Amino acid sequence: MAQQYDVVVVGTGPGGYETAIRATQLGFKVAVIEKNKLGGVCLNVGCIPTKALLKSAELMAYAKRLSDYGLAGSISADFPKVIKRSRSVADKMNRGVQFLMKKNKIKVIRGHARVLRDGMIKVEPSVNMDGQTVGQRQTVAAKHTILATGARAREIPPLPVDDQHIIDYRGALLQKVRPDRLVVVGAGAIGVEFAYFYHHMGSQVTLVEMVDRIVPVEDADVSKELQRAFRKAGITVMTSASVSQVDTGAAPLRVTIKTKRGTKVIETDQVLSAVGITGNIENLGLEQLNVKTDRGFIVIDEYSRTNVPGIYAIGDVAGPPWLAHKASHEGIVCVEKIAGKDVRPLNKRNVPGCTYCQPQIASVGYTESQARKAGFAVKVGKFPFSASGKASAAGHATGFVKMVYDAKYGELLGCHIIGHDATELIAEAVVARKLETTHHEILESMHPHPTLSEGVLEATRAAFSMSINT
Repeated sequence: MAQQYDVVVVGTGPGGYETAIRATQLGFKVAVIEKNKLGGVCLNVGCIPTKALLKSAELMAYAKRLSDYGLAGSISADFPKVIKRSRSVADKMNRGVQFLMKKNKIKVIRGHARVLRDGMIKVEPSVNMDGQTVGQRQTVAAKHTILATGARAREIPPLPVDDQHIIDYRGALLQKVRPDRLVVVGAGAIGVEFAYFYHHMGSQVTLVEMVDRIVPVEDADVSKELQRAFRKAGITVMTSASVSQVDTGAAPLRVTIKTKRGTKVIETDQVLSAVGITGNIENLGLEQLNVKTDRGFIVIDEYSRTNVPGIYAIGDVAGPPWLAHKASHEGIVCVEKIAGKDVRPLNKRNVPGCTYCQPQIASVGYTESQARKAGFAVKVGKFPFSASGKASAAGHATGFVKMVYDAKYGELLGCHIIGHDATELIAEAVVARKLETTHHEILESMHPHPTLSEGVLEATRAAFSMSINT
C-alpha cells in the first residue's frame, strides 16, 4: 500500500524545500521528491555558486585598483581554484538543506516523480548531476501535490549546447579551463553576470543582445549605466544584434552576428548561451491529467492552483519572474492557503529583481516608462553615488538611486538602483511598497550617515524638488 502524505513537494529548490518546511509547521505530514540534489538549481548550479564566482571576480577587480586605495601589490586568478571554491560553497548549502529536512522530520524520497490520478505519485530511479543513480521504484499518495520542478536553459537553433564549444550556465559554472575569448549571447541577468565574471578572470568578452539595450527588463537609465560601466571596463557590448550561426568545425570558432549595420563575423574560443529558460514540465504526467500549460510553463491561479484539483505549481516551472525568492514566497502562500489561512496572493509588481555583477542592479515596482504607460503622472528623482560620501570613500562612485512616485498621491511606484552592493539596499523599497508608502514616510525616516542607503532619501528629495546634496 502506498505511503500516505498530506503534502508532497516535487523538487527541492528554495521554493520546494521552504514550502515543505512551512507545511510541517502547519501540521501537515510532508514528503519531498528530488531526482537530483537537495537545494535544486539555485543552491547547486545557480544562485549560490554563481555568487561565489562573482565574489572572486569582484576581488580581482579590486586588485586591479589597489593603487587607488594607497596599496601596492598584485594577484592573479587561479581559475580551477575559483571554480573549486564555488563548488565547496554549493556543497555546504546542500548539506544545510539535508539538515533542515531531518530537523523538520520531512521524508526525503529520491527519484523522478510522475503524477498519476487520484493523488498517486509514481517514483522511479533517476541519474543525478554527478552521474549517480538514485532512488527506487515506489508509489506514494498525496492529498496535495506541489510541483516545484524548476526550469533549465532554453536552447535555440543557432546555439545547440554541446558543453564544449557552446555552453549554458551550468557549463559556465563547472568548467575548469578558462577560455581566452568568450561570446556571451543574451544580456539578461545570467548573461551580464557571467560576462562580468569571465572578464575579470582574464577572458576577452563580447556580450551580444538582440534588443537595443542590455538588462532590458530594467529601467532604461539603469541599462545605459551598466552598458557604460561594462564598456569602460573593456567588455565589448553589441546591442540590436543576434547570432545567426556558430561554426564549430575549426578552432577558433567563428560566430556570425547580424547587426543593424550588416553581418559581422568574430572569432572566439567559446560561446555561452544565456537566451532564457524553459520550465521542467516533461515526463511529470501533466498531459495525461490535462494539466494546463502555456509556452513551456504550468498555468496557475493567484494561489498556485492548477486547473486540476489537488495539483499546484510554484517557482520557475510556473512562469516568470524566474527568481528564487519569488518561488519561496509563492510556495508559502500556496501551502498556507491549503491550510485554510487567510492569505494574500503574491503581488508580482512587488517582486524585487537583483543582478549581481558590479555595479549591481536592484529594482522593484514600476520603471519610469511602465508607470507612464499605466497612466500615472509621475515624479522622478535620482541621486548619483558620485555625490555620496560613503560611495566615494569606498571607491565605488558609479551608479545611482532612482525613485518613481505617483505625482497625485505621492505613493512609491518604483525604485531602481545600480551601484556597488545595490542588492543589499532594495529591501527598504520592497517593504515601503508593501505598506503603500508615500514620499512623506521616506522623507521623515532618518537614514544613517554615511551610508549608501541615504541614496533612497536623497532621490526622494530630488523627486519633490527638495535636493540637498546634489
